[in-house]
Amino acid sequence: MVSFADVAVTDATAHRMLSDYFAERAATFPSAQGAYRTSFPDPGQFVAPNGVFLLAYDDGVEVGCGGIRELRVPSAEAQDDASVVRYEIKHLWVTPSARGNGYGRAILAELELRARGFGATELVLDTNASLEAAGGLYRSHGYEPIPPYNDNPNATDWFRKAFV
Repeated sequence: MVSFADVAVTDATAHRMLSDYFAERAATFPSAQGAYRTSFPDPGQFVAPNGVFLLAYDDGVEVGCGGIRELRVPSAEAQDDASVVRYEIKHLWVTPSARGNGYGRAILAELELRARGFGATELVLDTNASLEAAGGLYRSHGYEPIPPYNDNPNATDWFRKAFV
């Protein structure tokens, strides 16, 4: 059974897992898109109620990680709907040895639960088309493609899920 620990992104285990994630992305990033740009998360953005960073464990073994952080809704969008509370999913990753066991789905579900608990009315995320499994995971959980909401140089696809 999967369990979760809320940790600071500066926690030694979180830092190691993020380093492994970034190294894997750099090694597999499509060369036609240039070099992968590593950007460790700002620790202040992943502290409740503005966000959280989670480590996922199964039987005491680390199997993945992921976080959410609150994003300000641009003023043009806020004028259209002032009730939007947007959170962003960041760095959802499952260790290579643990893939194919449903941990990505479990982490995503827990992040959605935490975002709702913080009052989110929608979640957004960016990813790269080369991460086909990730794109499939998000689509199967009700995320829909949207125009870019940021300028992440590593991203090719942006998604949104509204909570009703």
